Amino acid sequence: MFELLNIINDYLWTHIVITLLVFCALYFTFRLKGVQFSRIGDMLRVIVEKPGGQKIGSFHAFAVSLSSRVGTGNLAGVASAIFVGGPGAVFWMWMMALFGAATAFVEATLAQLYKRRGEDSFYGGPAYYMQHGLHRKWMGVLFAVLITITFGMANQIVQSNTLCGALADSFAIDAKWIGLTITIATLIIIFGGIRRISHFASIVVPFMAIGYVIIAVIVILMNITEIPAMIVLIVKSAFGLEQAVGGAFGMAVMQGVKRGLFSNEAGEGSAPNAAAIAHTSHPVKQGLLQSLGVFTDTIVVCTCTAFIILLSGIYDSGRDGIILTKYALEHHIGPAGGLFVTAAIFLFAYSTIIANYFYGETNIRFITQKMSYINLFRIITGATVMAGAMMSLQEAWSIVDLAMGVMTIVNLVAIIQLSPKAFFLLRNYIAQKKEG
Repeated sequence: MFELLNIINDYLWTHIVITLLVFCALYFTFRLKGVQFSRIGDMLRVIVEKPGGQKIGSFHAFAVSLSSRVGTGNLAGVASAIFVGGPGAVFWMWMMALFGAATAFVEATLAQLYKRRGEDSFYGGPAYYMQHGLHRKWMGVLFAVLITITFGMANQIVQSNTLCGALADSFAIDAKWIGLTITIATLIIIFGGIRRISHFASIVVPFMAIGYVIIAVIVILMNITEIPAMIVLIVKSAFGLEQAVGGAFGMAVMQGVKRGLFSNEAGEGSAPNAAAIAHTSHPVKQGLLQSLGVFTDTIVVCTCTAFIILLSGIYDSGRDGIILTKYALEHHIGPAGGLFVTAAIFLFAYSTIIANYFYGETNIRFITQKMSYINLFRIITGATVMAGAMMSLQEAWSIVDLAMGVMTIVNLVAIIQLSPKAFFLLRNYIAQKKEG
Protein backbone atom coordinates (compact mmCIF):
# COMPACT_ATOMS: atom_id res chain seq x y z
CA MET A 1 0.00 0.00 0.00
CA PHE A 2 2.76 2.43 0.89
CA GLU A 3 4.64 1.63 -2.33
CA LEU A 4 1.50 2.58 -4.26
CA LEU A 5 1.15 5.78 -2.23
CA ASN A 6 4.73 6.72 -3.06
CA ILE A 7 4.14 6.20 -6.80
CA ILE A 8 1.03 8.41 -6.68
CA ASN A 9 2.85 11.03 -4.61
CA ASP A 10 5.78 11.20 -7.03
CA TYR A 11 3.47 11.86 -9.98
CA LEU A 12 1.22 14.28 -8.09
CA TRP A 13 4.06 16.42 -6.76
CA THR A 14 6.34 16.29 -9.81
CA HIS A 15 3.72 17.21 -12.41
CA ILE A 16 1.05 19.20 -10.57
CA VAL A 17 1.75 20.50 -7.07
CA ILE A 18 5.24 21.92 -7.60
CA THR A 19 4.19 23.56 -10.88
CA LEU A 20 1.21 25.27 -9.23
CA LEU A 21 3.19 26.34 -6.14
CA VAL A 22 5.98 27.91 -8.19
CA PHE A 23 3.54 29.63 -10.56
CA CYS A 24 1.50 31.13 -7.69
CA ALA A 25 4.59 32.21 -5.73
CA LEU A 26 6.07 34.07 -8.71
CA TYR A 27 2.77 35.44 -10.04
CA PHE A 28 1.58 36.78 -6.67
CA THR A 29 5.00 38.26 -5.89
CA PHE A 30 4.90 40.12 -9.22
CA ARG A 31 1.27 41.33 -8.91
CA LEU A 32 1.73 42.39 -5.27
CA LYS A 33 5.03 44.12 -6.10
CA GLY A 34 6.97 42.07 -3.59
CA VAL A 35 4.71 42.89 -0.63
CA GLN A 36 6.45 40.24 1.49
CA PHE A 37 9.67 42.27 1.24
CA SER A 38 8.42 45.86 1.09
CA ARG A 39 6.03 45.72 4.07
CA ILE A 40 8.16 44.05 6.74
CA GLY A 41 7.87 47.15 8.94
CA ASP A 42 4.07 46.93 8.82
CA MET A 43 4.25 43.24 9.75
CA LEU A 44 6.15 44.04 12.93
CA ARG A 45 3.75 46.86 13.86
CA VAL A 46 0.64 44.76 13.31
CA ILE A 47 1.83 41.91 15.50
CA VAL A 48 1.76 44.08 18.64
CA GLU A 49 -1.70 45.55 18.06
CA LYS A 50 -4.19 44.69 20.81
CA PRO A 51 -7.88 44.15 19.99
CA GLY A 52 -9.19 45.03 23.47
CA GLY A 53 -11.44 43.02 25.76
CA GLN A 54 -11.60 39.26 25.30
CA LYS A 55 -11.25 39.40 21.53
CA ILE A 56 -8.70 37.26 19.74
CA GLY A 57 -6.07 39.64 18.39
CA SER A 58 -3.56 39.49 15.57
CA PHE A 59 -0.83 38.04 17.79
CA HIS A 60 -3.03 35.20 19.02
CA ALA A 61 -4.04 34.31 15.45
CA PHE A 62 -0.40 34.54 14.41
CA ALA A 63 0.58 32.25 17.30
CA VAL A 64 -2.03 29.63 16.35
CA SER A 65 -0.81 29.55 12.74
CA LEU A 66 2.83 29.56 13.85
CA SER A 67 2.23 26.71 16.28
CA SER A 68 1.06 24.65 13.31
CA ARG A 69 3.94 25.82 11.11
CA VAL A 70 6.65 25.43 13.76
CA GLY A 71 6.49 21.73 14.48
CA THR A 72 8.15 18.49 13.52
CA GLY A 73 8.63 19.83 9.99
CA ASN A 74 11.25 22.20 11.38
CA LEU A 75 13.25 19.45 13.07
CA ALA A 76 12.35 16.08 11.56
CA GLY A 77 11.12 17.42 8.19
CA VAL A 78 14.29 19.40 7.44
CA ALA A 79 16.40 16.42 8.47
CA SER A 80 14.42 14.10 6.18
CA ALA A 81 14.75 16.58 3.30
CA ILE A 82 18.55 16.64 3.71
CA PHE A 83 18.66 12.84 4.17
CA VAL A 84 16.78 12.19 0.89
CA GLY A 85 17.56 15.27 -1.23
CA GLY A 86 20.97 16.30 0.07
CA PRO A 87 22.06 19.74 1.34
CA GLY A 88 20.61 21.35 -1.80
CA ALA A 89 17.09 20.75 -0.50
CA VAL A 90 17.73 23.58 1.97
CA PHE A 91 18.21 26.07 -0.90
CA TRP A 92 14.86 25.16 -2.45
CA MET A 93 13.16 25.44 0.94
CA TRP A 94 14.49 29.01 1.13
CA MET A 95 13.26 29.86 -2.37
CA MET A 96 9.77 28.53 -1.71
CA ALA A 97 9.58 30.52 1.53
CA LEU A 98 10.79 33.82 0.05
CA PHE A 99 8.38 33.76 -2.86
CA GLY A 100 5.71 31.57 -1.28
CA ALA A 101 5.18 34.25 1.38
CA ALA A 102 3.20 36.16 -1.29
CA THR A 103 0.89 33.15 -1.64
CA ALA A 104 0.43 33.11 2.14
CA PHE A 105 -0.46 36.81 1.98
CA VAL A 106 -3.20 36.21 -0.59
CA GLU A 107 -4.87 33.27 1.15
CA ALA A 108 -4.79 34.91 4.61
CA THR A 109 -6.21 38.19 3.28
CA LEU A 110 -9.03 36.31 1.58
CA ALA A 111 -9.70 34.41 4.81
CA GLN A 112 -10.20 37.72 6.65
CA LEU A 113 -12.42 39.08 3.87
CA TYR A 114 -14.82 36.13 3.89
CA LYS A 115 -14.74 35.16 7.58
CA ARG A 116 -17.93 34.54 9.56
CA ARG A 117 -18.82 35.19 13.21
CA GLY A 118 -19.14 32.17 15.49
CA GLU A 119 -20.39 31.87 19.06
CA ASP A 120 -17.15 32.96 20.74
CA SER A 121 -14.92 34.05 17.86
CA PHE A 122 -14.69 34.44 14.10
CA TYR A 123 -14.26 31.40 11.86
CA GLY A 124 -13.05 31.24 8.30
CA GLY A 125 -10.59 29.80 5.82
CA PRO A 126 -10.50 28.39 2.30
CA ALA A 127 -13.82 26.55 2.61
CA TYR A 128 -15.48 29.87 3.44
CA TYR A 129 -13.93 31.87 0.62
CA MET A 130 -14.74 29.07 -1.81
CA GLN A 131 -18.42 29.25 -0.83
CA HIS A 132 -18.84 32.99 -0.34
CA GLY A 133 -16.22 34.21 -2.81
CA LEU A 134 -16.49 31.69 -5.65
CA HIS A 135 -20.08 30.67 -4.75
CA ARG A 136 -19.13 27.01 -4.96
CA LYS A 137 -20.26 25.31 -1.80
CA TRP A 138 -19.34 21.90 -3.19
CA MET A 139 -15.74 23.07 -3.49
CA GLY A 140 -15.82 24.38 0.07
CA VAL A 141 -17.16 21.07 1.34
CA LEU A 142 -14.49 19.19 -0.63
CA PHE A 143 -11.74 21.34 0.88
CA ALA A 144 -13.24 21.03 4.37
CA VAL A 145 -13.12 17.25 4.07
CA LEU A 146 -9.58 17.30 2.69
CA ILE A 147 -8.15 19.59 5.38
CA THR A 148 -9.90 17.66 8.12
CA ILE A 149 -8.28 14.46 6.84
CA THR A 150 -4.91 16.16 6.29
CA PHE A 151 -4.60 18.05 9.55
CA GLY A 152 -7.07 16.28 11.78
CA MET A 153 -5.65 12.86 10.95
CA ALA A 154 -2.65 12.54 8.59
CA ASN A 155 -0.51 15.35 10.02
CA GLN A 156 -1.30 14.25 13.54
CA ILE A 157 0.29 10.90 12.74
CA VAL A 158 3.61 12.54 11.81
CA GLN A 159 3.57 14.83 14.86
CA SER A 160 2.75 12.01 17.26
CA ASN A 161 5.19 9.59 15.62
CA THR A 162 8.08 12.05 15.85
CA LEU A 163 7.23 13.12 19.39
CA CYS A 164 6.90 9.59 20.72
CA GLY A 165 10.01 8.43 18.85
CA ALA A 166 12.15 11.20 20.35
CA LEU A 167 10.92 10.59 23.90
CA ALA A 168 11.24 6.81 23.58
CA ASP A 169 14.81 7.12 22.27
CA SER A 170 15.84 9.50 25.07
CA PHE A 171 14.17 7.86 28.05
CA ALA A 172 13.74 4.22 26.96
CA ILE A 173 9.97 4.36 27.50
CA ASP A 174 7.57 2.29 25.40
CA ALA A 175 6.10 4.53 22.69
CA LYS A 176 2.54 3.37 23.38
CA TRP A 177 2.61 4.76 26.92
CA ILE A 178 3.96 8.07 25.64
CA GLY A 179 1.23 8.07 23.00
CA LEU A 180 -1.44 7.47 25.63
CA THR A 181 -0.16 10.35 27.78
CA ILE A 182 -0.06 12.75 24.82
CA THR A 183 -3.54 11.68 23.77
CA ILE A 184 -5.01 12.50 27.18
CA ALA A 185 -3.20 15.86 27.32
CA THR A 186 -4.47 16.70 23.81
CA LEU A 187 -8.08 15.92 24.68
CA ILE A 188 -7.92 18.17 27.75
CA ILE A 189 -6.86 21.16 25.62
CA ILE A 190 -9.10 20.65 22.57
CA PHE A 191 -12.27 20.18 24.62
CA GLY A 192 -11.60 23.69 25.96
CA GLY A 193 -12.38 25.49 22.66
CA ILE A 194 -10.54 27.99 20.46
CA ARG A 195 -9.85 30.53 23.21
CA ARG A 196 -7.96 27.96 25.25
CA ILE A 197 -6.15 26.83 22.09
CA SER A 198 -5.14 30.37 21.07
CA HIS A 199 -3.92 31.34 24.55
CA PHE A 200 -2.03 28.06 24.89
CA ALA A 201 -0.30 28.73 21.55
CA SER A 202 0.51 32.36 22.38
CA ILE A 203 2.41 31.21 25.49
CA VAL A 204 4.15 28.08 24.18
CA VAL A 205 5.14 29.10 20.63
CA PRO A 206 7.33 32.15 21.39
CA PHE A 207 9.04 30.30 24.23
CA MET A 208 9.96 27.23 22.19
CA ALA A 209 10.94 29.12 19.03
CA ILE A 210 13.20 31.63 20.78
CA GLY A 211 14.92 28.93 22.82
CA TYR A 212 15.64 26.85 19.74
CA VAL A 213 16.99 29.84 17.80
CA ILE A 214 19.32 30.75 20.68
CA ILE A 215 20.80 27.24 20.70
CA ALA A 216 21.27 27.37 16.93
CA VAL A 217 23.03 30.75 17.13
CA ILE A 218 25.41 29.30 19.70
CA VAL A 219 26.18 26.39 17.37
CA ILE A 220 26.73 28.76 14.44
CA LEU A 221 29.12 30.91 16.48
CA MET A 222 31.03 27.80 17.54
CA ASN A 223 31.49 26.89 13.86
CA ILE A 224 31.62 30.37 12.33
CA THR A 225 34.64 29.61 10.14
CA GLU A 226 32.77 26.72 8.49
CA ILE A 227 29.80 28.83 7.36
CA PRO A 228 31.15 29.91 3.92
CA ALA A 229 31.99 26.32 2.94
CA MET A 230 28.55 25.15 4.11
CA ILE A 231 26.77 27.81 2.00
CA VAL A 232 28.80 26.78 -1.05
CA LEU A 233 27.84 23.15 -0.37
CA ILE A 234 24.14 24.02 -0.20
CA VAL A 235 24.19 26.00 -3.45
CA LYS A 236 26.25 23.46 -5.39
CA SER A 237 24.07 20.59 -4.18
CA ALA A 238 20.92 22.55 -5.07
CA PHE A 239 21.90 22.51 -8.73
CA GLY A 240 23.29 18.99 -8.81
CA LEU A 241 26.96 19.99 -8.67
CA GLU A 242 27.78 18.03 -5.49
CA GLN A 243 26.21 14.64 -6.09
CA ALA A 244 28.66 12.87 -3.80
CA VAL A 245 26.97 14.39 -0.77
CA GLY A 246 23.27 14.16 -1.56
CA GLY A 247 20.43 13.46 -3.96
CA ALA A 248 20.22 14.47 -7.60
CA PHE A 249 18.98 17.89 -8.70
CA GLY A 250 15.36 16.78 -9.07
CA MET A 251 15.32 15.08 -5.68
CA ALA A 252 16.77 18.19 -4.02
CA VAL A 253 14.00 20.34 -5.53
CA MET A 254 11.29 17.81 -4.69
CA GLN A 255 12.33 17.39 -1.07
CA GLY A 256 12.91 21.11 -0.56
CA VAL A 257 9.46 22.00 -1.85
CA LYS A 258 7.58 19.14 -0.15
CA ARG A 259 9.15 19.48 3.27
CA GLY A 260 9.17 23.27 2.95
CA LEU A 261 5.43 23.26 2.28
CA PHE A 262 4.82 20.84 5.15
CA SER A 263 6.63 23.26 7.44
CA ASN A 264 5.62 26.77 6.28
CA GLU A 265 2.23 25.79 4.76
CA ALA A 266 2.27 28.68 2.22
CA GLY A 267 -0.50 27.94 -0.28
CA GLU A 268 -1.64 24.81 1.48
CA GLY A 269 -4.79 26.43 2.85
CA SER A 270 -4.19 25.69 6.52
CA ALA A 271 -2.93 28.98 7.97
CA PRO A 272 -5.93 30.97 6.61
CA ASN A 273 -8.09 29.13 9.14
CA ALA A 274 -6.04 30.77 11.90
CA ALA A 275 -5.84 34.12 10.10
CA ALA A 276 -9.64 34.34 10.02
CA ILE A 277 -10.09 34.27 13.80
CA ALA A 278 -8.40 37.63 14.46
CA HIS A 279 -10.23 40.88 15.16
CA THR A 280 -8.38 43.33 12.94
CA SER A 281 -9.14 46.66 11.27
CA HIS A 282 -8.15 45.58 7.76
CA PRO A 283 -7.90 42.15 6.05
CA VAL A 284 -4.42 42.94 4.72
CA LYS A 285 -3.00 43.01 8.25
CA GLN A 286 -3.47 39.26 8.63
CA GLY A 287 -2.06 38.76 5.16
CA LEU A 288 1.09 40.55 6.24
CA LEU A 289 1.32 38.57 9.47
CA GLN A 290 0.97 35.23 7.71
CA SER A 291 3.77 36.24 5.33
CA LEU A 292 5.87 36.96 8.41
CA GLY A 293 4.92 33.51 9.71
CA VAL A 294 6.39 31.89 6.59
CA PHE A 295 9.66 33.81 7.06
CA THR A 296 9.78 32.92 10.76
CA ASP A 297 9.18 29.27 10.08
CA THR A 298 11.51 28.61 7.17
CA ILE A 299 14.10 31.39 6.98
CA VAL A 300 14.64 31.32 10.76
CA VAL A 301 13.65 28.02 12.41
CA CYS A 302 14.18 25.59 9.49
CA THR A 303 17.50 27.24 8.70
CA CYS A 304 18.57 26.72 12.31
CA THR A 305 17.98 22.99 11.97
CA ALA A 306 19.69 22.81 8.58
CA PHE A 307 22.79 24.60 9.88
CA ILE A 308 22.97 22.40 13.00
CA ILE A 309 22.84 19.27 10.82
CA LEU A 310 25.19 20.40 8.04
CA LEU A 311 27.80 21.87 10.40
CA SER A 312 27.90 18.59 12.32
CA GLY A 313 29.28 16.72 9.30
CA ILE A 314 27.03 13.69 9.98
CA TYR A 315 24.23 14.60 7.56
CA ASP A 316 25.22 11.65 5.31
CA SER A 317 25.52 9.13 8.16
CA GLY A 318 22.35 7.25 7.20
CA ARG A 319 20.26 8.67 10.05
CA ASP A 320 16.88 10.18 9.23
CA GLY A 321 14.30 12.47 10.80
CA ILE A 322 14.46 13.65 14.37
CA ILE A 323 17.21 11.16 15.22
CA LEU A 324 19.53 12.92 12.76
CA THR A 325 18.74 16.31 14.30
CA LYS A 326 19.25 14.94 17.80
CA TYR A 327 22.65 13.40 17.09
CA ALA A 328 23.77 16.48 15.16
CA LEU A 329 23.10 18.71 18.17
CA GLU A 330 24.77 16.20 20.47
CA HIS A 331 27.81 16.42 18.21
CA HIS A 332 27.99 20.17 18.86
CA ILE A 333 27.17 20.51 22.55
CA GLY A 334 27.30 17.01 24.00
CA PRO A 335 24.54 14.91 25.65
CA ALA A 336 22.68 18.06 26.69
CA GLY A 337 21.98 18.64 23.01
CA GLY A 338 20.00 15.43 22.75
CA LEU A 339 17.93 16.33 25.80
CA PHE A 340 17.28 19.80 24.39
CA VAL A 341 16.05 18.37 21.07
CA THR A 342 13.79 16.03 22.97
CA ALA A 343 12.30 18.93 24.94
CA ALA A 344 11.99 21.06 21.79
CA ILE A 345 10.27 18.34 19.79
CA PHE A 346 7.84 17.84 22.66
CA LEU A 347 6.82 21.52 22.61
CA PHE A 348 6.94 21.80 18.81
CA ALA A 349 4.95 18.64 18.10
CA TYR A 350 2.43 19.02 20.91
CA SER A 351 1.56 22.62 20.03
CA THR A 352 1.23 21.56 16.38
CA ILE A 353 -1.15 18.75 17.31
CA ILE A 354 -3.34 21.32 19.05
CA ALA A 355 -3.29 23.77 16.14
CA ASN A 356 -3.93 20.98 13.61
CA TYR A 357 -7.01 19.97 15.55
CA PHE A 358 -8.30 23.54 15.37
CA TYR A 359 -8.02 23.53 11.57
CA GLY A 360 -10.10 20.37 11.47
CA GLU A 361 -12.74 21.76 13.83
CA THR A 362 -13.06 24.98 11.84
CA ASN A 363 -13.85 23.02 8.70
CA ILE A 364 -16.22 20.61 10.38
CA ARG A 365 -18.13 23.70 11.54
CA PHE A 366 -18.30 24.72 7.87
CA ILE A 367 -20.11 21.47 7.08
CA THR A 368 -22.23 21.20 10.24
CA GLN A 369 -22.71 23.11 13.51
CA LYS A 370 -23.81 20.04 15.47
CA MET A 371 -21.65 19.66 18.57
CA SER A 372 -22.07 15.89 18.44
CA TYR A 373 -19.98 15.77 15.25
CA ILE A 374 -17.38 18.15 16.66
CA ASN A 375 -17.07 16.07 19.83
CA LEU A 376 -16.76 12.94 17.68
CA PHE A 377 -13.92 14.60 15.77
CA ARG A 378 -12.22 15.44 19.07
CA ILE A 379 -12.30 11.75 20.00
CA ILE A 380 -11.01 10.75 16.55
CA THR A 381 -8.15 13.24 16.99
CA GLY A 382 -7.17 11.53 20.22
CA ALA A 383 -7.30 8.11 18.53
CA THR A 384 -5.17 9.37 15.63
CA VAL A 385 -2.54 10.76 18.00
CA MET A 386 -2.41 7.36 19.65
CA ALA A 387 -2.10 5.58 16.28
CA GLY A 388 0.82 7.80 15.30
CA ALA A 389 2.85 6.35 18.16
CA MET A 390 2.68 2.93 16.49
CA MET A 391 3.67 3.76 12.88
CA SER A 392 7.02 4.21 11.13
CA LEU A 393 8.14 7.69 10.03
CA GLN A 394 8.21 6.96 6.29
CA GLU A 395 4.70 5.44 6.39
CA ALA A 396 3.48 8.58 8.12
CA TRP A 397 5.13 10.82 5.49
CA SER A 398 3.50 8.86 2.65
CA ILE A 399 0.02 9.51 4.04
CA VAL A 400 0.74 13.19 4.70
CA ASP A 401 2.23 13.85 1.25
CA LEU A 402 -0.86 12.54 -0.54
CA ALA A 403 -3.36 14.37 1.64
CA MET A 404 -1.33 17.59 1.61
CA GLY A 405 -0.86 17.49 -2.17
CA VAL A 406 -4.54 17.13 -3.03
CA MET A 407 -5.59 19.78 -0.50
CA THR A 408 -3.01 22.24 -1.82
CA ILE A 409 -4.21 21.85 -5.41
CA VAL A 410 -7.80 22.67 -4.47
CA ASN A 411 -6.76 25.74 -2.46
CA LEU A 412 -4.42 27.12 -5.13
CA VAL A 413 -7.10 26.81 -7.81
CA ALA A 414 -9.42 28.87 -5.59
CA ILE A 415 -6.99 31.64 -4.63
CA ILE A 416 -5.83 32.12 -8.22
CA GLN A 417 -9.43 32.97 -9.14
CA LEU A 418 -10.00 35.17 -6.06
CA SER A 419 -6.59 36.89 -6.10
CA PRO A 420 -7.88 40.13 -7.72
CA LYS A 421 -9.75 40.73 -4.42
CA ALA A 422 -6.47 40.52 -2.50
CA PHE A 423 -4.75 42.83 -5.01
CA PHE A 424 -7.53 45.38 -4.55
CA LEU A 425 -7.39 45.13 -0.75
CA LEU A 426 -3.64 45.78 -0.75
CA ARG A 427 -4.12 48.92 -2.86
CA ASN A 428 -6.87 50.01 -0.47
CA TYR A 429 -4.64 49.37 2.56
CA ILE A 430 -1.79 51.40 1.07
CA ALA A 431 -4.18 54.25 0.19
CA GLN A 432 -5.56 54.33 3.77
CA LYS A 433 -2.02 54.36 5.16
CA LYS A 434 -1.16 57.38 2.99
CA GLU A 435 -4.30 59.18 4.20
CA GLY A 436 -3.34 58.48 7.82
